[in-house]
Amino acid sequence: MKVFFYVQHLLGIGHLKRAATIAQALREVGFEVTLASGGAPVEGIPVLQLPPLASDASFRKLLDEGGQPIDEAWKARRRDYLLEAYRKSRADALIVELFPFGRRQMRFELIPLLEEARSRLVVCSARDILQPKYEREEEALEHFQRHFDRLLVHGDPRVATFERSFSRARRLEGSLHYTGYVVQEPAAGAADAGAGEVLVSVGGGAVGRRLVETAIRARPLTGLGNRTWRILAGVNAREVETLRVDGVIVERTRSDFVQRLRNCVLSVSQAGYNTVVETLQARARAVFVPFAGSREIEQTLRARLLAERGLVSMVEEEALSPATLAAAIDRAAAAPRPLAGAVDLGGARQSAELVRAWLA
Repeated sequence: MKVFFYVQHLLGIGHLKRAATIAQALREVGFEVTLASGGAPVEGIPVLQLPPLASDASFRKLLDEGGQPIDEAWKARRRDYLLEAYRKSRADALIVELFPFGRRQMRFELIPLLEEARSRLVVCSARDILQPKYEREEEALEHFQRHFDRLLVHGDPRVATFERSFSRARRLEGSLHYTGYVVQEPAAGAADAGAGEVLVSVGGGAVGRRLVETAIRARPLTGLGNRTWRILAGVNAREVETLRVDGVIVERTRSDFVQRLRNCVLSVSQAGYNTVVETLQARARAVFVPFAGSREIEQTLRARLLAERGLVSMVEEEALSPATLAAAIDRAAAAPRPLAGAVDLGGARQSAELVRAWLA
């Protein structure tokens, strides 16, 4: 059986990482998978690379790989490239990441792709929490009912039901299936890597500079100020050298990040999907400072719901200061580690099994 999986990441790489994890689970149950990615290339993730697109921080402008706004001719070329790749794949099923519950900017190629796949199984792959746009929910429902057969929600309804961020979710009854959270199995690493450290990370780093700088200033105010603090500023971080101070190790990224999460005394991070599920998988004591710029509420809602369950501590971005962060760090450090099984982390395998059952 063959699956064509479309994913578009614009600002960070979280959507691509989640799609790649699901694609690997599909391969493990016998599928041949074409993972078509429309964002910037990411080393180590095998994809069918579409002409890359990015976005400005407001998500209002689509930019080519040179940082220039795209025009209609560019859109037409990429649409044709995508459709030809889909036809060549001879897929039995099409999986589309997020659309129609997001990615409206990509309608120029997604609507033609969905029309092309009309006779196949068509599945939407969505994270646990959307960026709510209540005025567009009816439009999203119309697209779903016209083009899609099933909806995979990669979350645990004990933490967040889809209705939390999509008020018309009850109208999807029968099509909506919760999978659990999607997370890769951790790769083997040095057993003691990062033991006893405070780990501060900001994903790709494109919007995490303030958190990193605040964490460095909070360090002497905490009970963990005598520990080694490791800052992972992200592959997109600028001027990393300016962040270096005594007792703080500053790097862009590490391949053994998950192992260090398991061993750290405490993690400080934003609350993007992948960072959250890796933190829960590691059962790390954690403080989340959710990104809330550009009117984003997805990370804030996720962090609040986990904090309400006693699994993490959090600081709202608007309240972030060295003092508030230091207080949250001390609270989290004194708390027990989250219990194993507190949330369902089997989303990759469950997604693959559902798709196989639907095709069968």
